[in-house]
Amino acid sequence: MITIKEVLTKRDLKTFVKFPFKIYKDSKYWTPPIISQELKTFDKNENPVFNDAEARLFLAYKNNHLVGRVAAIINWLEVKQLDQEKMRFGWFDFIDDLEVSQALLNKVETIGKEKGLKYVEGPVGFSNLDKVGVIDEGYDAITTMVTWYNHPYYIKHYEAANYNIEKGYIESRFPFSNVKPETFNKAQTIIKKRYNLKALKFTKTEEVMPYVDKMFDLFNKSYSSLSSFVEITDIQKAYFKKKFISFVNPEYIKFVVDKDDELVGFAIVMPSFSKALKNINGKLFPFGFLKILKAKKHSKDVIFYLIGIHPDYQNKGVHAVIFNEYFNVFTEKGIETCYRTPELEDNIAIQQIWKHFKPEVYRKRKTYRKYF
Repeated sequence: MITIKEVLTKRDLKTFVKFPFKIYKDSKYWTPPIISQELKTFDKNENPVFNDAEARLFLAYKNNHLVGRVAAIINWLEVKQLDQEKMRFGWFDFIDDLEVSQALLNKVETIGKEKGLKYVEGPVGFSNLDKVGVIDEGYDAITTMVTWYNHPYYIKHYEAANYNIEKGYIESRFPFSNVKPETFNKAQTIIKKRYNLKALKFTKTEEVMPYVDKMFDLFNKSYSSLSSFVEITDIQKAYFKKKFISFVNPEYIKFVVDKDDELVGFAIVMPSFSKALKNINGKLFPFGFLKILKAKKHSKDVIFYLIGIHPDYQNKGVHAVIFNEYFNVFTEKGIETCYRTPELEDNIAIQQIWKHFKPEVYRKRKTYRKYF
């Protein structure tokens, strides 16, 4: 018999956050989250997403043993502003038992019906900056800190529950040796002169901060055409600024501005923390943060986390300016491999930006949908 218990206490929340450590403990490819950060994600006093969203967390037990978890999420901005009557779910993990996964999904579906919504989609987070998708190809590569991992058996559980594929995502990588400066060096010089642009260089995090709000504004503009895009609110900007910017080397943040110092393009690259996160096993203290700092300074792998170009400057080669800046930094630091976070399979425009580097698609993900 499966028992579903709602997370209502701090102890329950810790159990929820730590469940993946149980089912992936022997995996070479799962990257543990930082436990303290995961706890804050679901803290209504910490995460401002709860101003416009709600979440209920559930644990599944079988014979008094913990066997699964799920987060049932409603983003009310999405429902009201985009008129998408969607129930979301994420943080969905379970043992290979169809009764367990079905019981958890039934709970999510029940909440969606009670709220008057029309369908459910997942796995997704609260917003477009959260983790997304269940892996259906490429299980034999370590995940990044901004993606979920899952066992291959997960797919059959979605199919058994009569969920249909909604969106496809790809993750790709390329060796830095594939990057040839002649593909963008001359172009970026011409583009900067033609449009009176300049690239900003940063050496300290505090130098970045005055531009971060503008970056999120540009993020909203440049990604607004994508399906299910929900804008980042002002209060969320402050939260993401605090959560992410400290993890990023300032020299890995690139902004391109026009003659009036207005932002026309940006990119954020993060050092890979995967190996360090596996070593610290979710704990920053007492010594975990030192390993994170070491990875921040010395990791030879980097992740292109975000890149955005103002709609007025798209298809005008601004990305060449950005890539030229990164080429110089990556050469100096001896970077070996570049990774890209999940991108929609049908986002051809962004894929064209990377084509000169001959990226290899090494992992695919899906989200699934079911109508009530």
